[in-house]
Amino acid sequence: MGIYRLIQSREVTRLSVEVPELRWEPSVFQDPDGGSAILWPYLPCVRMPLKMRPREWDALAILSSPDELISLREEEGQDKESPGVHLESATASGTTLGMLVRDLSQLQLEGPAIPDPERIRLLRHAENSRGGMPIFALEPGIDDQKWADWQSRWADEQVRFRNLISTFGRNRRWAKARLMAISRIQKPPFAIPNDLGAAAAVCAAWWLEEFKSLTPELSRERDERFASRIRGAISNLRESAVMDWGAGGPSLLVPVQQCYLPSLEDSLIACESVEKMERE
Repeated sequence: MGIYRLIQSREVTRLSVEVPELRWEPSVFQDPDGGSAILWPYLPCVRMPLKMRPREWDALAILSSPDELISLREEEGQDKESPGVHLESATASGTTLGMLVRDLSQLQLEGPAIPDPERIRLLRHAENSRGGMPIFALEPGIDDQKWADWQSRWADEQVRFRNLISTFGRNRRWAKARLMAISRIQKPPFAIPNDLGAAAAVCAAWWLEEFKSLTPELSRERDERFASRIRGAISNLRESAVMDWGAGGPSLLVPVQQCYLPSLEDSLIACESVEKMERE
């Protein structure tokens, strides 16, 4: 019991440090070589209000692998054939995703929904607008050895004793994270639905629980890789001979889960590398 309490104490302390600002406004990164990335904060499994959705952008970059984009499209088709099938499966799973959809279901908002409604909406919009807008998968594919090594090291962390035993306090930790997240929600510059703030706290609790086994080193490596690939996607757009982007260069929309935005934003500002990227 003493070891368990010590682990709980460390987990609570770590949560209080890790809850970032939960912002509603997009963050725009101006690439030093030209062009920009619009980091747009959204909530997973929630349909964001129309007035919060970005309207002007030239290309889409999603924080998923190419295989995950395929799965996203397949899940959309399956949900049309059997409405709510993935939501029911998640609710009964006993996982952190199940806890997320359970808590969101108690709120008055558009959601929860699976597949992620904002990602699939943006994906379909990009596919069907302007004859097909450029789309990039920001997470490397399964053939990327460096990324496979990163995933392997994260898997090792997930099965360490301290992380396995910490699952016993998940419900208590979840409740504490929700409570701590409330004070981190920033006041939006416009009116939002009453329960959207509560949903932000729920989604923050999910994010912290889902990635609690990530070490600072693994988090840094992930963020640096994503930042380099975002810059690579902007570079790919700049080099396009077919498009005239105008004086400001191309704008790349990157939907980012609200709780993750500050971390990715910091890495992008500090990023000096540009990874070569190809469109999907």
